[in-house]
Amino acid sequence: MRAGKIAARTAGRGPAVLLLHGVGTASASFWAQFGGLRDEYELIAWDAFGYGGSSDPSAEPRLDEYADAAADLLTAHGRETAHVAGVSWGGVVATRLALRHPDRVRTLTLISSTYGRKHNEAVLERFGERVSALARDGVRAWAQARVDRLVSSAAPRRLKEQIVETAVAAVRLSGFTAATRTLADTDHRPRLGEVRAPTLVLCGDQDLITGPPESRVLADGIPGARYAVVPGAGHAVNQEKPDEVNERLRQHWRGFDSREGEQA
Repeated sequence: MRAGKIAARTAGRGPAVLLLHGVGTASASFWAQFGGLRDEYELIAWDAFGYGGSSDPSAEPRLDEYADAAADLLTAHGRETAHVAGVSWGGVVATRLALRHPDRVRTLTLISSTYGRKHNEAVLERFGERVSALARDGVRAWAQARVDRLVSSAAPRRLKEQIVETAVAAVRLSGFTAATRTLADTDHRPRLGEVRAPTLVLCGDQDLITGPPESRVLADGIPGARYAVVPGAGHAVNQEKPDEVNERLRQHWRGFDSREGEQA
C-alpha cells in the first residue's frame, strides 16, 4: 500500500504540523486550522489512502501501514519531526505513529478521538451498516444522514453544509472501508502507557460519537497527558469551535517548540 500516492494540503512557514483527518472527511476539514495557524506553522494535512487526491489502497491496509505512510509524508516534506494532531480516526493513526515512530512526533494532539473499536461489538455492527449505506446511497446522502451527529445542537446550517460538501469532494468507498476496518481491528488501551510524546487530549462536550468518556480514557492512559473539554461543541470540534481549538493547539505546541533545526 505504501507505494501509492499520498496527497497533502500544505501552507505556512515555521515548525511542522501534521494533520490527520477522520474517516468521513479529508484534508479540507482543517480549513480553520489553515486559516488561523499558517502564519506560525507549516501545516501538512494529508488525504489518507482512498481519500481526495490520494491513491486507493491497493490491498487490505493495517494501521501500521497508515502510520508508516504518515512518517513517509514527513520525510517527503523534508521534516524529521512534527507536531502531530489527529481528529477521530486520525487520532488513532496519530497514536500509532507515536508508538511506531516516536522520534518523528514532537507533540501529539488527539481531538475527538478513541483508542479503537476492537472489543465493541455494537459499534462494529454499526460500522458495517455505515459502509453499506455509503455504497448504496452515495456520499452526499450518506453525509447528509450523519452530519447532525457530528456537531452540537447549536451548529449553524452553513457549517453542516460545509461538512457535507467536504465529504462529497473527497470521501470514496475504498478509503472509508479501509479506514473503518483499521478501527475495527484496533484497541490501543494496553499500549497507551508507551506513548512518550507530550500529549493533549481534546473533545467537545456534546460529542455524540466518541466524546468525553473515550477522551478521558486516552488522557488517563497516556503518561502526563493533558485533557480539555470544549463547551458547546460536537465531534467536529476543530471546525465548530476553531478559535478555541487553535489557541489550545498553539499553547500546546509553543511549550515544546525550538527554532533550532527548523526550516524557516
